[in-house]
Amino acid sequence: MTDRTIKIAVSILAADFARFGEECAAMEAAGADWIHVDVMDGHFVSNLTFGSALCAAVRPHIRGVMDVHMMIAPVDPHIDAFARAGATNMTVHVEAGSHAHRTLQAIKAAGCRAGVAINPGTGIEALRWLIDSVDVVCVLTVNPGFSGQKMLPGMVDKVRAIRGMTGDRPVAIEVDGGVSVENAAALVAAGADVLVAGAALFKGGAAAYAANIRALREAALA
Repeated sequence: MTDRTIKIAVSILAADFARFGEECAAMEAAGADWIHVDVMDGHFVSNLTFGSALCAAVRPHIRGVMDVHMMIAPVDPHIDAFARAGATNMTVHVEAGSHAHRTLQAIKAAGCRAGVAINPGTGIEALRWLIDSVDVVCVLTVNPGFSGQKMLPGMVDKVRAIRGMTGDRPVAIEVDGGVSVENAAALVAAGADVLVAGAALFKGGAAAYAANIRALREAALA
């Protein structure tokens, strides 16, 4: 993944749960680059959300990238199911298991781009020996589990430090949590390529989706 153009990833955790397919299609039509699916198991994080069946159900409504964020432990038994469901990217947490290289290899063997996510309280040293094995680093800027939180302090500096670690590797840096028009420019200046947002993009209903995405993209490029 060498494309460093700014991408907006829409988290469907903030969507109308009764209309997932329509919401995904509407967001892509409004200009979203990726559809971001937050998979939570009620164990690794306290919330319980979506499984591979949901991904398979919405995949026909998504023309482009389905970005699956796996907040589950263990991860490995579920990789093939999410790959069959149509995941483009599959991102797993460094905190979720002790054999991250094996998990990343299994994701790539299943035909998906492999990503690694890091919680806000986890040091970036955890990424050092994984950086050559991933396509995406997802920087959690809130404690994962729930939509609508505000970004924690110090996260822009963390993004900058991780970008320094990636060097010239073809690794996208994704930022997930509390992304808004107020902080988008700082995140991009620090090295972010992909901005994940949920509540900020769904506010106002379908008529506002295009304007919300455009505002976030313009703020990121400012």
